[in-house]
Amino acid sequence: MYFLLPPSETKATGGSQSFALEQLSFPDLIEARKAVLGAYGSSEIYGVPGMAAIDRYTGTLFSAVHGRGLKGTSTANNSLTEAERALAHGAVFIQSALFGLVGVNDALPVYKLNPSRKLNGLDLKKTWADAHLSLWSAFGSAPILDLRSKAYAELAPIPAEVGAYSVVVFVEKDNGVREQLNHFNKKAKGQLVRSALIGQEIPKTIDELAERASLAGLKLEVSDRVITVVTRQAT
Repeated sequence: MYFLLPPSETKATGGSQSFALEQLSFPDLIEARKAVLGAYGSSEIYGVPGMAAIDRYTGTLFSAVHGRGLKGTSTANNSLTEAERALAHGAVFIQSALFGLVGVNDALPVYKLNPSRKLNGLDLKKTWADAHLSLWSAFGSAPILDLRSKAYAELAPIPAEVGAYSVVVFVEKDNGVREQLNHFNKKAKGQLVRSALIGQEIPKTIDELAERASLAGLKLEVSDRVITVVTRQAT
């Protein structure tokens, strides 16, 4: 089972690893990465310290993946364990507007790039969509859960024949009414990924994932290729 995540606008600063374009996951993207970096301004990137992508991104979704609680609580600084990071490696990927699809342990520098931005005449969406086409077959027949936001999914659309699952989130109130809310959407998606990392192996089926998710207070409903995540967090 694989999970595709969007990045977050907020990022941790610093880093102790060296950033090298050639060391990122999916080396087939190297030419597209060079083209995008060239249009972005590679001089702003090379020589900047790197940090594992799962730690570099610090938004709501990623805080939930790490299991972080509110500021001032005992879980405020939670981070994935080494065992959980090992499971995430090869199963969880992040769609960067600057680097394309990357792995959670890929060392990334601090950067800022909106997926809809025009880069000196370079068509960002077309560049990435074309470059990713050959990657999807490498995922085989295992379920792919696409948790990317619309803007990032459009950078690298998954062909229909691959059969990925899109994921939507609803908050269910005490009266049974369901609503879609942006904050809980991100948090619940992060909790869903975290539930898959708590165990000795990544779930192999949607049913197995649903069992794990239920322990985190999430209910999964599947219809065709859409997974609805229902959370009862207070609004």
